[in-house]
Formats: sequence, C-alpha cells, structure tokens
Amino acid sequence: MYAFSTGSLALIVGASLSAAAAMAHLACIVIGAPAYRFMGAGERMARAVDAGQLRPTLVTLAVTGVLLAWAAFALSAAGVVEPLPLTKVALVAISTVYLGRAVAFPLIKPIFPENSNTFWLVSSGICGLIGLVHAYGTVSLWRTL
Repeated sequence: MYAFSTGSLALIVGASLSAAAAMAHLACIVIGAPAYRFMGAGERMARAVDAGQLRPTLVTLAVTGVLLAWAAFALSAAGVVEPLPLTKVALVAISTVYLGRAVAFPLIKPIFPENSNTFWLVSSGICGLIGLVHAYGTVSLWRTL
C-alpha cells in the first residue's frame, strides 16, 4: 500500500473539496431556483432560472467544469491520477484564485449586490479553507512537481 505524504493528503482533501463544490453547483441546476436562492446566488439568477433562461445553467456548468479541472490537477499532483501538464503552474494559480476570492470579497460584493451577506461570508470562508489546503499541498510537494 502506498503511503501518501501530508502534502499529497492535503491535495487529495483539496481535490475532494473542489469536487464537492462542483457537485453543489450541479445540484443547483437539478433542483432549480430554490437551490440558487439557498446558495445565495441572488434573486436575479433565481428569477432567470424560473424564467427558463439558459444563461444560469451555462454559467453554473462553466464553474462546475473549472472546479472539476482543479480537482484533477490536485489529484495529479498528489499522485492519484496520471501527471497532467503544467501542474505546478496550475496549482499555484488554483491556490491564488481560491485565496484571492476569499480575501477580495469586499471588492467583489458591490458587483453582485443581490448576493446575501451570508453567501459572501460562507463562500469566502470555504474558498479560504480550500485555498489554504491547496497552498499547503503545493508548497509541501514543490520539489517533486
């Protein structure tokens, strides 16, 4: 049995969290407007879903795809799946985006005034946690990537 390092384990956890976030986004598509409202996406997005517009689904699928790609890069670096090209660069970018999203929410919040304060605090906390886990794993495995 292969013993994973703490860096590998961190990236496996990070990948799992990214995949869970992707599944939460897919759940919004399946459940519909109530899920968008519950997740704090804003009333405009929920109304667009209620109106049968395609845009919310496309945006949500795009976010889902990005999150799943990020999970794949983390699993690649952890040695769970085959190596992917540019993994080192990707992990730095992934960590930066998650951490940036966590701390920049006061700057982003005015662009999306319909999103609730709860949405911003919870999603920013989650992004911060996922970003820290990715950053720890990336730093820990830096020489082997």
